[in-house]
Amino acid sequence: MKKLLLALLLPGLAFCQMKTITATSNLVDIKDGDDFKKGQWSIMPDVNPDVFTTNNEKVTFITDKESVSVKLKAGEKYDFIVLLNGKEAHTRIERMPDYIDRLKKGSKYNTSDNRSVPAFTYQDMNDPNLVKLRKDYKLDSIAGQGNEVSKIINLMNWVHNTIRHDGSSNNPDGRNADNIIKVCKSEDRGVNCRMMATVLNECYLAMGFKSRYITCMPKDLKFDDCHVINIVYSNELNKWLWMDPTFDAYVMDEKGTLLSVEEVRERLVKNKPLILNPNANWNRRSSQTKDYYLDYYMAKNLYRIQAVAYSCYDSETENSTKEIAMIELLPLDGLNQSPQKKEIALGSGTRFIQYITNNSATFWAKP
Repeated sequence: MKKLLLALLLPGLAFCQMKTITATSNLVDIKDGDDFKKGQWSIMPDVNPDVFTTNNEKVTFITDKESVSVKLKAGEKYDFIVLLNGKEAHTRIERMPDYIDRLKKGSKYNTSDNRSVPAFTYQDMNDPNLVKLRKDYKLDSIAGQGNEVSKIINLMNWVHNTIRHDGSSNNPDGRNADNIIKVCKSEDRGVNCRMMATVLNECYLAMGFKSRYITCMPKDLKFDDCHVINIVYSNELNKWLWMDPTFDAYVMDEKGTLLSVEEVRERLVKNKPLILNPNANWNRRSSQTKDYYLDYYMAKNLYRIQAVAYSCYDSETENSTKEIAMIELLPLDGLNQSPQKKEIALGSGTRFIQYITNNSATFWAKP
């Protein structure tokens, strides 16, 4: 009776206090599902909360003194405190939402969809702007003397190492490779993934590769985050290849064959093996894992995919005479099936014409 009265008078006491475990070493072992990770987590009291993400149901944190085990459903999180030599480190274990399940529900397209959309076209490498870009930045030397795939990867590596990613930055007025690189250097700043993909796209075009930058979006029509990467066509492999300059990432199957975005999406849906290149990273500061990058982040963002119809230098720099056609590949489960064509006029005078297609064959057409 006293406990009940106390809980009514002081409601905060009716709730369990946050779990606390102690530690004298800042290194933690983690049992993540069936995977044991020895000393791969550092306790960081200055980060609040310090989040460990997982795809697994059960996770155990093991300090040199104590441990805590939790079972989580998809999308759930568990907060606790690690007391490191008397200093509190607010820690969170978070199980990622099952975006692959959502992707499976949006796996169907309609290759009979014959609604009119512009054909994808690509600027010739002899365009004066692309010639200048190739010469000014010595792209031939950067690409190297290896085979086609090595050149494609070398160019992506160079963009990743030349430009810092900053997702909160403002886009420069001149949205072309030369100006983006110069702005980043002169202002000592980064740019978002769209601008990084723009730079790589123009480098590929300047070297004679057919390429596009593609906007990868979730199912939701309103969202806080999406991602922009590149597809580049390999004549040697006779296919599009996934290249992501933000994370210096490409994707392979179990045999080491490089994959396209279409293939990665299909393999996520069918639970087929995917391998992320081992040096994938963010700003050369943190490594990327297949579990996070593909099963979570890109599974979320591969639901809807959009690309500019004409892939060219300076494609999105706004002016009063510019018209930009954008084509979105939408699964049959998508929310925004109509209107199939709409126009958006910006204050600068630039006109965006947006098209929708359910035809994956049209969107992934070979150049």
